[in-house]
Amino acid sequence: MTENTQQQPASVPELPTQYAPAEVEGPLYERWVERGYFTADATGSKPAYTIVIPPPNVTGSLHLGHAFQHTLMDALTRRKRMQGYEALWLPGMDHAGIATQNKVEQQLAEEGKSRHDLGRDEFVRRVWQWKEEYGGRILGQMRRLGDGVDWSRERFTMDEGLSRAVQTIFKRLYDDQLIYRAERIINWCPRCLTAISDIEVEYQEDDGELVSIRYGEGEDSLVVATTRAETMLGDTAVAVHPDDERYRHLVGKQIKLPLTDRTIPVVADTHVDPEFGTGAVKVTPAHDPNDFAIGQRHDLESLTIMDERGVLTVHGPFQGLDRFEARDAVVTALRSQGRIVAEKRPYVHSVGHCSRCGTTIEPRLSLQWWVKVEPLAKAAGDAVRDGRVAIHPEDLSKRYFDWVDNMHDWCISRQLWWGHRIPVWYGPNGEVVCVGPDEQPPTGEGWRQETDVLDTWFSSGLWPFSTLGWPEQTPDLEKFYSTDVLLTGHDIIFFWVARMMMFGLYAMDGEVPFKTIALTGLVRDERGKKMSKSFGNVVDPLDWMDKYGSDALRFTLARGANPGTDVPIGEDWVQASRNFANKIWNATRFALMNGATVEGPLPDASRMSAADRWILSRLNATVAEVDAYYEDFQFSKLSETLYHFAWDEVFDWYVELSKTTFFAGGEQARVSARVLGEVLDVMLRLLHPVVPFVTDTLWTTLTGGESLVVADWPTAVRVPGADTAGGFRDEAAEQEIELVQRVVTEVRRFRSDQGLQPGQKVPARLDLDGTALAPHEPAIRQLLRLQPEGEGFHATASLPVAGATVALDLSGTIDVEAERKRLTKDLAAAEKEKAQAEAKLGNDAFLAKAPDHVVDKIRTRLAAAEADIARIGNQLATLPQS
Repeated sequence: MTENTQQQPASVPELPTQYAPAEVEGPLYERWVERGYFTADATGSKPAYTIVIPPPNVTGSLHLGHAFQHTLMDALTRRKRMQGYEALWLPGMDHAGIATQNKVEQQLAEEGKSRHDLGRDEFVRRVWQWKEEYGGRILGQMRRLGDGVDWSRERFTMDEGLSRAVQTIFKRLYDDQLIYRAERIINWCPRCLTAISDIEVEYQEDDGELVSIRYGEGEDSLVVATTRAETMLGDTAVAVHPDDERYRHLVGKQIKLPLTDRTIPVVADTHVDPEFGTGAVKVTPAHDPNDFAIGQRHDLESLTIMDERGVLTVHGPFQGLDRFEARDAVVTALRSQGRIVAEKRPYVHSVGHCSRCGTTIEPRLSLQWWVKVEPLAKAAGDAVRDGRVAIHPEDLSKRYFDWVDNMHDWCISRQLWWGHRIPVWYGPNGEVVCVGPDEQPPTGEGWRQETDVLDTWFSSGLWPFSTLGWPEQTPDLEKFYSTDVLLTGHDIIFFWVARMMMFGLYAMDGEVPFKTIALTGLVRDERGKKMSKSFGNVVDPLDWMDKYGSDALRFTLARGANPGTDVPIGEDWVQASRNFANKIWNATRFALMNGATVEGPLPDASRMSAADRWILSRLNATVAEVDAYYEDFQFSKLSETLYHFAWDEVFDWYVELSKTTFFAGGEQARVSARVLGEVLDVMLRLLHPVVPFVTDTLWTTLTGGESLVVADWPTAVRVPGADTAGGFRDEAAEQEIELVQRVVTEVRRFRSDQGLQPGQKVPARLDLDGTALAPHEPAIRQLLRLQPEGEGFHATASLPVAGATVALDLSGTIDVEAERKRLTKDLAAAEKEKAQAEAKLGNDAFLAKAPDHVVDKIRTRLAAAEADIARIGNQLATLPQS
């Protein structure tokens, strides 16, 4: 962009020649915080707008998934604040029970100690010490990203207030008989030594073995298949389908269980699929959830055959073996007895692993605490079905209903020391007492508190209301509940979203925890592949922010954010966003040097040029589009709209069209300078929620205003002397400038085809009389680098476009003969390509044998060749004649 070198008034605001994000972003963010821009007022009269942050783990650091969701939440909150809402974006962290305990246990292991060496109280103190020293790195990284959160309200799931909320709701649920203790099959991690929920189990395809084992003797025998041969030592039955004729004679009989001195019954149960395998299944009630259910129906004994570390406890040669060692030993022993009927190795099957440490999960019968979810889950489903809560995009509501409509009771106890300890005391005579936050626990000999802690998701399920002061009726709770939007990934509908719905409706007397659930996809690499350390494609967002600036990362993420779908991202895209930020900077700097201003009212429409009216009309269209996209959570579309308006329409067209006006000076230049100031003012406001740093810096320089953070969100621009109902629009001006764009675009294309450099000047005659283009001749000539005709002008090419004619004299600008030879050679190559493609497509034998994708490829080559022939022919026809 060529800057206007005219002498400017001394009062013109100055900007550095280059934008340096590293010098701007940190100090600017701290200024925002110090001025209290993000601190919400619970006592004011403004309408409330509330978002609570999905609390990151205290052990965590900022990853691209965080950066993605935080960018979108920040954009929503910043816009609502600008629209006059009392916007609260509440931050905080989750204590992350298993993950945090593992961190501290690893530290202790390096010292040669375990948590048992310290004891419970000292270990918990050690975890708090770790949290203060190492936890919460992510909070500082959130500042780096520009998160406009209310730091004065920062919460932690184990702070005093949230701990009170946890104890309160546990007591209420217990008293309402919605919390109970029972022995059930749970997912057990032999490494973390705790139960984990179904949704914390990650399934992957593992290589195993499938062995078929004969139970019983002779006619009183049958074959079962298993991938976990060691669990046969805990079998207490074999089950068959009641209608399976093959085994009808065995139902009710006892058969010998191999490798043991026990006999077990054959039972008939409809759970068994007679078409699968042999139609007979081994039943191990203490080590499989389906078997446990069969055992309950048939009153079978449940034998636990391994301890909490996955070591076998049954007597005999297998006692003391790890579960995987025992598997091999059991198969070897069965083989030696001739009991193995078939073996399939490797047998690839889905195996559950602990999401925290990767250890293979062991289903295990255990006495645990549970939430009875049926009435809570029904309420959570009804709130969406009756419209009190909207899920966006709507097609993901099916996934939500599939979960809440089929939810099993929730195991909430964890065998950890870090977390909210279950507020239940056991007495010496079997008493069980649940204690609320204002009650004294029982004392005396023999009383002890439950040692288990609550699942982390139990406390984070209270997050939308516990962070606002519940169970107390605080001003924050009154003002900011229920929250407006929960924006989170579709992958934690089950972990977190459903939990908050159940607890929010229960604790808040049917008032929903949020009005809209806006679900996002996951961030992937530029090829759409999941980011994983094992793939080597994990990116630290801080690296990109260091290199390109936080605005560049934010804009890239928002530009890829289509509702509910995954977001690919690559470094090239972040670099392109950095270029966009630089373009905004340079264009605003140019505008300021040419007198762009927001001072005074807009001039009357009659004093404006067509370009002035056109850009204001396009500006109002952009305001309307961006507002509509925000309401529909279409971040990608609103970002694209702003990108193309700013770069294509403002910078590439309006600024360029206005250069001749600015150079000429005078009244028209002052009008256009005021229009350009208005356009930049509104455009920077629109961009601010997504790219806050560069826009705030430029806007305060342009307008002298305090900060965009507290500026008004733009509405439709009103133009004096024009019909402003609903905002100024000028279709005639839009059509006029579209004609200019057509002429410039067509001639630029022709120049490029002729091999002319963009800055190369060419003599030309413009026949614009009688068209709307006539007033724009100076601008068209400047944009196209067209010189006046001059003496000896010889039109070697004539281009009719948009009702006008542009005649060019290319003599002396190109080597016509060399260009003719080059194009003739290219034409011959294209004609040869066309002939070859036509020959293949005309060959019936080829078409009969070739795969569809090969035939499609040949058709594509033919179409490309025909297009090349037409293009080159046109170029040859427009070359000057020798």
